[in-house]
Amino acid sequence: MNARGMTARGKAALLAAAASLTMAGQGRALADSAPPAAAPAASSPAAAAAPASPLLGPDEQVGWVTQAEWSRRWWEWALSFEDDISPVADRSGVQCGNRQSGDVFFLAGTYGTARTVRTCRVPADKYLFFPLINYVVMPNGGAVRSCMQISTTAARVTDGAEMLVLEVDGVRYDGLQRHRQASPECFNAWARHPSGARLFPTASNGYYVMLKPLPRGRHTINFGGALPRMSQAVSYTLIVE
Repeated sequence: MNARGMTARGKAALLAAAASLTMAGQGRALADSAPPAAAPAASSPAAAAAPASPLLGPDEQVGWVTQAEWSRRWWEWALSFEDDISPVADRSGVQCGNRQSGDVFFLAGTYGTARTVRTCRVPADKYLFFPLINYVVMPNGGAVRSCMQISTTAARVTDGAEMLVLEVDGVRYDGLQRHRQASPECFNAWARHPSGARLFPTASNGYYVMLKPLPRGRHTINFGGALPRMSQAVSYTLIVE
């Protein structure tokens, strides 16, 4: 999510946090490359098979809805709150269930202020959708800008994305550059805001992932990335129940 302003020191700290996620994953990969202990002779290929990946491809739909459209819905959800109940501003995860509905459960990013660690309870059988890093451009009270101009600005900022990170239960994922999504068209950023106010045209761009429903129990998700204007590094402990 785009920051509300960031000092050079603040960005350096967030880049370091994102890098720490990357280095942690590399350390696990090195550990995994060590010679494994001998497996019991009776073990079968099925028993040794890795679990299926929960990560959907960027073109796969959920509920007949594209992930580009889910990215727009994510923003309308994220911008529907005052800060005191906002899952984006929340530092602990206590607000994560606010205004969630349907088959897809949104996980919040941050305003790029600090590495954030949250714990969140998620209903079973919910897909998970969230941004590794994303950016939104809205009217700011200045000169009137067209939808095309706003969309172009959002895309230009997102072109500089780097250090994309996704780790689910200790498994790291590559190829995340493929998961770029742009809002299909300009939208009203406050479409779900209780005030009924209108903020149009708004356009978004970024890197989002959709995960299949996770099994019941405790799971850990680390994600983040960096743009020229902001960075984020987020860790979730999810309790699926």
